[in-house]
Amino acid sequence: MEKVQEQTGRIGRWLKHSISARMFMIGFLILILLIPLSYVKDLIRERQYRQNEVVNEINQKWGREVLLYGPILKVPYKSYSVKKIFDSKTQTHQEEVIEHVNYGYFFPNQLNIESTINPEQKSRGIYKTAVYGSDILINGNFTTPDFSEKDVKAEDILWEKSKLIVQTSNLKGVNTLVEIQMNKNGYALASKYDSANSSSDIDVYNTNYNNVSLHKLESKSIKKTDLPIEKTIDFSLKMNINGSKQIRFIPVGKETNINIKSNWKTANFIGEYLPLNSDKITKEGFDAKWKVLDINRPFPQQSFEGIPNLKRYAFGVNFMIPVDEYQKSERSAKYGFLVIGLTFLVFFLIQTLSKIAIHPFQYLMIGIALTMFYTLLISISEHSNFLKAYLIAGVAVVTLITLYSKSILKTMKFPIFVGISLTALYTFIFVIIQLESYALLVGSIGLFIILASVMYASRKIDWQNG
Repeated sequence: MEKVQEQTGRIGRWLKHSISARMFMIGFLILILLIPLSYVKDLIRERQYRQNEVVNEINQKWGREVLLYGPILKVPYKSYSVKKIFDSKTQTHQEEVIEHVNYGYFFPNQLNIESTINPEQKSRGIYKTAVYGSDILINGNFTTPDFSEKDVKAEDILWEKSKLIVQTSNLKGVNTLVEIQMNKNGYALASKYDSANSSSDIDVYNTNYNNVSLHKLESKSIKKTDLPIEKTIDFSLKMNINGSKQIRFIPVGKETNINIKSNWKTANFIGEYLPLNSDKITKEGFDAKWKVLDINRPFPQQSFEGIPNLKRYAFGVNFMIPVDEYQKSERSAKYGFLVIGLTFLVFFLIQTLSKIAIHPFQYLMIGIALTMFYTLLISISEHSNFLKAYLIAGVAVVTLITLYSKSILKTMKFPIFVGISLTALYTFIFVIIQLESYALLVGSIGLFIILASVMYASRKIDWQNG
């Protein structure tokens, strides 16, 4: 027993009088504290995953994002191939003409879309998301399809079997019967199963696939009098769809004009094209207008190889509520190693310069208090904004460590210095988190100033006796 006490006393004296021993001990404790820091980062990711899970569940029940593609005129036509058949009796080859039915897909000449969006917030527990109801009016016209690309004769075009197609990502959210007017006659659109491996899912222009699935709505055969065989035919379509996250349209018209209105204050315009009007954002919401010509997009007005996958050319508005508390918490946690290291460095300099003994257990308690900052930050930010959460967590931790250091360092000047240093450090990290373009610049300058301060403070340490 006496030997153990003697060895413990030797270790204590070694840590007290040896600078190298204290540095080794502090480095070891920092490495140990990286373990709870990693658990904090896992906690942030877990809470973020839970948030996404709840938001997706709400959106699925209400209606997912709306992506509208169409209308598209589908016209069947005949093509022929010759097959040679060997006749064993005559020992000659006979030619047989085989008839095929293919389809041409033609986009509108003029496409006008007007959409009014009425968004609202849905909540479940502490999580919330934005959903909306949309009134969509689509009108325009079709011109006479051009079959010259395939050298199709007029008598081989099966006009009487022509149909109209509209594709959308959200059938669940459709609230009204969908009927398209062609030349003043109405044609109901019905959902039609379309295999994921069908030609309509083939992207003949791009090998990348969008993760949004499109469902097909198809009409019955259109009357010949309502088809653009000899003249331009107008069409119109009204839809009412519930959706979430965002609403987007694909500019398939030779001239596409789109107008989206909403009382949503934080509009985020997304996709390949941006609104053309400078007064799109108002105090009441937004009124955005787009105009896209066929020359502005890299695909033609017709396809004879199925409906091409043009989802990458969609554009519109994102209504998701920007929730970046978890991202900011994760960014702040990445600076945990820096905070613990610099705080321990401050105590190390105080201990070395003032000859005040600080036990490794006390260093450990200070380190654990520093890691508690991040759990407080995450939990409070879920019920408040990030600024308030950061302020509350920072004040709590700085106050705790300052009062604890008062019992260790005895005098008031050192605890006050510790409190000021921690306040400056947390303020510095908060500024970096808020910055985007200048984060690296400000961070580098700040670290340079910290390094210079440490070098200045450590100039009087006698390293030769350590």
